[in-house]
Amino acid sequence: MASCFNKPSIEEDSAVLCSTTTSDSPEENTSSSSSSHHLSPPPPPPPPSIPSHYSQISYKLTVTDLSYTISPSESIAASFCHLLQKPKSINILQSVTFQARRSEILAIVGPSGTGKSSLLRIISGRVRDKDFNPKSISINGRYISSPSQLRKICGFIAQEDNLLPLLTVKETLMYSAKFRLTEMSAKDKEERVESLMIELGLSHVADSFVGDEENRGISGGERKRVSIGVDMIHDPAILLLDEPTSGLDSTSALQVIELLSSMAKARSRTVVLSIHQPSYRILRYIHNFVILSHGSVVHNGNLESLEETITKLGFQIPLQLHALEFAMEIMHTLEASKSKTYTSPLENNHEPHSYSIWHDESIGQSNEGMIKKKGNYDFFNLSEIMYLCSRFWKIIYRTKQLFLARTMQAVVGGFGLGSVYIKVRKDEGGITERLGLFAFSLSFLLSSTVEALPIYLQERKVLMKEASRGAYKISSYMIANTIVFLPFLFAVAILFSVPVYWLVGLNPSASAFIFFTFVVWLIVLMASSLVLFLSAASPDFISGNSLICTVLGAFFLFSGYFIPKENIPKYWIFMYYVSLYRYPLDCLVTNEYWSMRSECFSWQNGDDQCLVTGNDVLKSRGLDKDSRWSNVGIMLGFFVFYRLLCWVILARRASKTTI
Repeated sequence: MASCFNKPSIEEDSAVLCSTTTSDSPEENTSSSSSSHHLSPPPPPPPPSIPSHYSQISYKLTVTDLSYTISPSESIAASFCHLLQKPKSINILQSVTFQARRSEILAIVGPSGTGKSSLLRIISGRVRDKDFNPKSISINGRYISSPSQLRKICGFIAQEDNLLPLLTVKETLMYSAKFRLTEMSAKDKEERVESLMIELGLSHVADSFVGDEENRGISGGERKRVSIGVDMIHDPAILLLDEPTSGLDSTSALQVIELLSSMAKARSRTVVLSIHQPSYRILRYIHNFVILSHGSVVHNGNLESLEETITKLGFQIPLQLHALEFAMEIMHTLEASKSKTYTSPLENNHEPHSYSIWHDESIGQSNEGMIKKKGNYDFFNLSEIMYLCSRFWKIIYRTKQLFLARTMQAVVGGFGLGSVYIKVRKDEGGITERLGLFAFSLSFLLSSTVEALPIYLQERKVLMKEASRGAYKISSYMIANTIVFLPFLFAVAILFSVPVYWLVGLNPSASAFIFFTFVVWLIVLMASSLVLFLSAASPDFISGNSLICTVLGAFFLFSGYFIPKENIPKYWIFMYYVSLYRYPLDCLVTNEYWSMRSECFSWQNGDDQCLVTGNDVLKSRGLDKDSRWSNVGIMLGFFVFYRLLCWVILARRASKTTI
C-alpha cells in the first residue's frame, strides 16, 4: 500500500516547501490538552503504513492579517443606486491570523455568516487574483504569491457533495485518478485507489452506486468520505474542508473526524476545517480552534485556553455544555474582550520570505504537476477524451429514464406517425399530408431532446468542479460528449425512420430512405447541441425548459411552413435563415420529390392532362435546384456552432468557479 503514495512530483515540491523545516519542532509535536469535561472516545483505527519521507515533512500554514472585502453585485438596480449613493463595501474577514501545523486538525468555528467558508476558499486559492493579498498567506515561512499556487498544493472539499450518482464508489475514485495522475501506470492507479478506499473505510461499498436524493446509494457519511477521497487522490499536503459534518448524524460525523485525524497523523497532513458546534467526542480529535465573529478572530488556541479565557471573564461553564458551546452563547462578550486585549500570536515570529515557494528548479511543479506536464496548452487531450467517453457511456446506459425515454419515443413516434399517415396517396391531398408529416416529424424530433436537460444540469455541477481544478479541459469534455452521443442518436434515428418511412409509403428508392435516415440523425444531433448550449446558459431547469420551448417555437414559426418567406416581415427575416426547421424541412421535401419530378400527382377530371407534378411541388417551395447537400452542410454547421457556443460558456463558467 505504501508504494502507492510514492509520487515524484510530491517529493520535488516537498523539497522546496520544507527545506527549512525538515526537523520536527517541539512546538509542532506538542498535542494540545483536552478539556476536563471530555470523555475519551475509542481510539481510531491504526493508519496504514506510509513511506518514511512523509514523517519527515512539515507543512505549516500561516495566515497573517488576512482581510477580505466584497462590493455589492453589479446590476441595473445597483447601478441606479450608485448614482444616488455610493454603495458600501462589505467586510467579510478582518485581520484574521492563525497557524495550522502538520499532523493536526485546526477547526474554524463561529455562527453562520461569520466568514468561515470565505476564509477556507481564500486559503484554498478559490478566489480571484485581484482579491488575493500575497502578504497574507505563507507556507513554511514563504509567502504565496498567487491563488494558483494554493490550488496546486491544497485539496479543498466543499460542503456540497458534487458527485455523479450513477457511478460506483470505486469508479468515482478511479476516474479521479485517471484524470489527475496521468503519468502513473494503470496498475499504480488501481493500487492507489484500493489503498485510498481502505484508508477511507470504503472497501465494503466499493461496488455500490454513490446515489443522491433520487437514486438510492451509499449513506451520507460514506458519500462525504468519497468526496474527501476525490480530492485526496493526488495526496495534497494541506487538506481544507468546508463543514464536512454538515447534514450527517452524530455517528457519521464522528467517523469523518476520526478519519481526518488518522490521515493527518499517518501522512503528516495539515488539516483545516470549518464545523458547527461539534460534540464532546469530536472535540477530542481537534487540536486548535479559531473562533470567528463578524469576520474577526475572538479566540485562537486549544480548548483548554478557551476555558481559561471564559473563566477570566467571570463566567462558569455549565456542566451540560462544553467550552465551545458556551463560547457561542457569550460571543459578544468574547468579541469585546478580544478587541481590547488581542495581540497577534505570530507577531514575534520571523518575517516570512517574500519570494515564491515555487523557486528555482521546482517552478511550475506541484502536487498536480504530473497532471498537465504534457499537453498543457493543447486544445484537447486524447487520454482525457477516452476516459470521459467511458464515463459518459456508463452514465447514459445507467440513466434508465433517458435511455428508455429516447428509445420509446423513437419507436412509438415512428409507429404512431406511420399509422396515422399509413399508405399516403399520390394526389394533391397526399402532397399536403406528406408536408404535414415532415413538419410534425421535425417538431417531434427537435422537442424530444428536452428530457436530457436535467441530466445536463446535474452533470454541469460536477463538470465545473472538475474543470476548474484542472482535472480535464472543457474542450475534451465537449469532444467526448459528441463522440458518445453520435452513435446513440444514430440508433434513435434508425428506430424512428424505419417504421415511419415504410408505413407511410414515402419515396421507395433505397437511396432516398438512406438520406431520410441521415437527415433525421442530423435533426436529433442539432437538437442535442441546442439543448446542451441552452443548458449551459440556463441557471436551472425551469428557466432552461422555458428557454428551450421559446426558441424551438420561434424556429418552427419562421421555418416557412406556416408563413411563406415572402410574407415574413423584413425585421424578422433573419429568423427564417437561422431556423433549425427550415433546412431539414427543405431536405425532406427535396428528397421525396426530386427523383419523382416528372411524376404526376393530380390529373384533370376526365382528361389525361396532369395538373401537378413533383417538379411543381418543389417549385412551390422555392426548391428549383437540388440543395440537399448544401442544406446538410448548414445543418452540420448548426450542430458544430451550438457546441462551440456551449464550450465558450462552460469555459467561462469554469474560469470563474470557486468550488
